[in-house]
Amino acid sequence: MPIRRALRMVRRYWRAAVRRWMRVSAPARRAWRRSLHLRVVTLTLVASSLLVGGFGWFIADRSTKILLHRAEDEVYSQLQRKVDYAYRQLTVHPHVRDTKLPTTMNDTVTRLADGDPAESGGTIVSLRADTFPADLKPVTSTKVDTTSLITPEMIRAVSGKSLVAQQIRTAQVSGVQTKYLVYGSPVPTSFGHVELYYLVPLTTEDRAANQIRTTVLVTGLALVILLGVVAGLVTRMVVTPVRVAARTAQRLSAGLLDQRMKVDGEDDLALLAASFNQMAANLQRQIVRLEEMSRLQRRFTSDVSHELRTPLTTVRMAADLIFAERDEFEPAVARSAELLQAELDRFESLLTDLLEISRFDAGFAALDAEHTDLVPIVERVAERLAGLAERAGVTIDLRLPETPVIAEVDPRRVERVLRNLIGNAVEHGERKPVEVTLATDEAAVAITVRDHGVGLKPGEERLVFNRFWRADPSRARQTGGTGLGLSISVEDARLHGGWLEAWGETGGGAQFRLTLPVRSGDRLVAAPLPLIPRDRAIDEITAPPTPTDRPPGETPALSPAASPAADRAAPITAAPDVDPGALAGASSDVDPAALAATPSPPEPSVPVDTASGGSSPAGASPVGGTPSRGDAGDRDADGEGVDEPAEVGR
Repeated sequence: MPIRRALRMVRRYWRAAVRRWMRVSAPARRAWRRSLHLRVVTLTLVASSLLVGGFGWFIADRSTKILLHRAEDEVYSQLQRKVDYAYRQLTVHPHVRDTKLPTTMNDTVTRLADGDPAESGGTIVSLRADTFPADLKPVTSTKVDTTSLITPEMIRAVSGKSLVAQQIRTAQVSGVQTKYLVYGSPVPTSFGHVELYYLVPLTTEDRAANQIRTTVLVTGLALVILLGVVAGLVTRMVVTPVRVAARTAQRLSAGLLDQRMKVDGEDDLALLAASFNQMAANLQRQIVRLEEMSRLQRRFTSDVSHELRTPLTTVRMAADLIFAERDEFEPAVARSAELLQAELDRFESLLTDLLEISRFDAGFAALDAEHTDLVPIVERVAERLAGLAERAGVTIDLRLPETPVIAEVDPRRVERVLRNLIGNAVEHGERKPVEVTLATDEAAVAITVRDHGVGLKPGEERLVFNRFWRADPSRARQTGGTGLGLSISVEDARLHGGWLEAWGETGGGAQFRLTLPVRSGDRLVAAPLPLIPRDRAIDEITAPPTPTDRPPGETPALSPAASPAADRAAPITAAPDVDPGALAGASSDVDPAALAATPSPPEPSVPVDTASGGSSPAGASPVGGTPSRGDAGDRDADGEGVDEPAEVGR
């Protein structure tokens, strides 16, 4: 137990130290990640320091060894001469007890020392006769204590083995720490041999080595600093245009299309600036062209919708008269009158939706938010679609809270969204129940519409919000919608600052989730209801999660493989602002053929492949063609004017 407590304490202190280090080093790590200039200069300084340090150490070490070898050679040659001189002086004495031998030894040491060095740290000469310690005392040229300089190991090597020994020793001489090169050599005599020790201070060599090391150090530091300055200047020359290009690109992305880089010289950086400016100019021309095309296309849509109102009203009056008298006609003519009435209803709905879409595109759509109880709205929509559900063999199961759900919303737009979602679910439910669930929390309210019909293929949960998109164009519809219902619904959700998301799997049905903030203008963080149905969440739990954080403006949607926890999303932003005069100054003189051939730019949030008058993607229906999934709720609850039921599919 004490060991475990100690380990826990060590781990706790270690984690605390790591956290503290992470906090302290956070600014440095942030600067390292964000600054290419800092990384290049730092790496250059580190690499140059290692390189210069290695070369400096090699030069200093080599110089010191050369100086030492030179001193050793010089001292050794002097030692040989001194040994010869001592041999000549001492050989004249036949035996060790000669009374004149000590005097000769003193004179020899004095002569070999080249005068008394006066204990100044100069050359030291010592004669010893360790084989005759009782008869001859050691003689030294100075009063310096040589005990620490002439070691017992050296004495044994010279006296006992008659070898020439050499070592480097350091001693305190006259209060100064001095390094000595010590040589010892036996001197043969007629009475045996004595030992001559020659001690030479390495002061000059040490001073020269220190000067070399200092010079190498100063030169290395200067070289490293110079390399750092050069690396900084060169990196700055390269990085500065890149930074300017990055800032210019940010301004361009912010909409300042007239921003350009300054071109200086004719080098590669100047070529980069010129190429960037050319790219920016091309992008500006293309963006302006697309904006103009989009503006003309929106104006064309609005103009056509308005201009068709008058002939539509006339045709409607005539069709109403014919439809009222259809009982008096032949069966074929009566049936034609009914079909004419139904198609006129659909055509009128299409014009209404086109006008609504044009208002969203032009930025004229306004939110009339008020505190509204959503429970009656859901019940009212379900009641109005009860007739359609009965004909389709579908039951609508409402799962509503018992208490009121109050939110600051536009009730007309919320009702339109629910009418589209529930109508679509009824149409594609394949005679299976449709479940409508309402839930709320402190910040958001969510409504999910779940059907158990044909479902959606992978990837179609994003395409389903495109204008006039159809998963299977070969299948007809029961409700005869316009193909713009879900597109308008997602714009309504975006206008509230909310989300409209879809989930589906082939054969497993689909679920749409509408999430709105409780207070108008608040930012959504999470939804009270999961996007993936609970009956499918277990199957999805092992699938890789789909990222849930989306940038503002992107249509929230999840693929069938999404994680059930992927309920967080960014709010859908409002449609981009457009010139208010685009619709107010609309004219019927615009060439429809020229504008109909131009493709529509994509929606800011929902990927759109076509708009009114644009070319439809594969599987999508044109304005006057077979209706598509996305607006079953555009028809009234009674389904008047609807053709006989046909098989419907996504």
